[in-house]
Amino acid sequence: MSQFKYGHANALHWKEAAVSCSKQIGKINNENLGFLYITDHFEEEINQITYYFQEQTGIENWVGTIAIGICATGQEYFNVPAVVAMVGEFPEGSFKVFTRVNEEDDGLEKFVLEHQSWFDSKIPLFGLVHANPRNSELPDMILQLSENLGDGFLVGGLTSSHKEQSQHPQIANDVFVDDDLDVSGVIFSSAVTVSTRLTQGCSIIGKRHEITEADRNIIVRIDNLPALQVFKEDIGAEFSDDLHKVAGQIFTALPIQGSDTGDYMVRNIIALDPEHQLMAIGDFVNAGMPILFAKRDVRSAKEDLVKILNSLKHDLRGKKPKGGVYISCLGRGESLFGKDSQEMKLIQEVLGNFPLVGFFANGEISHQRLYGYTGILTLFL
Repeated sequence: MSQFKYGHANALHWKEAAVSCSKQIGKINNENLGFLYITDHFEEEINQITYYFQEQTGIENWVGTIAIGICATGQEYFNVPAVVAMVGEFPEGSFKVFTRVNEEDDGLEKFVLEHQSWFDSKIPLFGLVHANPRNSELPDMILQLSENLGDGFLVGGLTSSHKEQSQHPQIANDVFVDDDLDVSGVIFSSAVTVSTRLTQGCSIIGKRHEITEADRNIIVRIDNLPALQVFKEDIGAEFSDDLHKVAGQIFTALPIQGSDTGDYMVRNIIALDPEHQLMAIGDFVNAGMPILFAKRDVRSAKEDLVKILNSLKHDLRGKKPKGGVYISCLGRGESLFGKDSQEMKLIQEVLGNFPLVGFFANGEISHQRLYGYTGILTLFL
């Protein structure tokens, strides 16, 4: 695998942006897979953009999606029409582009059966996926995908869009929309060496608790006390005296059982009921589950990002990544780190200049779980 090539551009017309990216990418040699991310301004032109890159590069295999924000090395594009593209050379037979077409399909199981000999000879595996945020069965689907990969590892993100009528298109050689696609992406064999890390965007406040009564996504009691009472004790007077301030600042954090890194999944607080002392969150919970509360915190988010970047840098031992994909939450980027591409510049500052593209997602996928307010960086080595 040689160094990847990439380009990124902001332009009012899709063709102008695509041509600029193509010129930055330059001459195609043995590259055989492309990654393409497009802001939702160009959603209606996604077919034309995908076809343009296939024609210009001669590369048939492309994966990607649209998003409210996209990114490249040291650069973020939010709320502007923009395109980022990256192409890489991978060993022959080392990857497969796949789609899972609607809920009537057999998921990845059908794909595995059709390529059983490839899977049997290529384990362990790594998958990069894009998913439809409108699919209510997504957490179960992610678990199924991970299980189908055996000892492999899955990363990815959910398509994001400003548009209420968005069809959340995904690119998997062809372009698919949410009426006929749940998830798509690319699976790599063990011939492709990757290193991936997840960074959190919220810091824990208060102590670890146990849910003692719940109904689906409604938490009734925590530590045998009214849920809202425990919540208010942990978040402090500034927020408990005015619960309207909680929105977008305070979240629940569900610890991952068995994690040796203290990992947790951040979930939004959907509603608070002072009269009945209840709280509703963006996930189903059961009695006996642990729960924490977390706060959006730019300082701890930067510290955690630098921590995982230094971990990756240590593992690289002076080598330069051939390329990378970064999937970050919409709640991060300029809304947390500030404008002028601060999140991407921090990655550049620690790891240096290398081809990197990605997007800001409506939820992030790592291994068997759906996360929120995280960043997932994957490096191809």
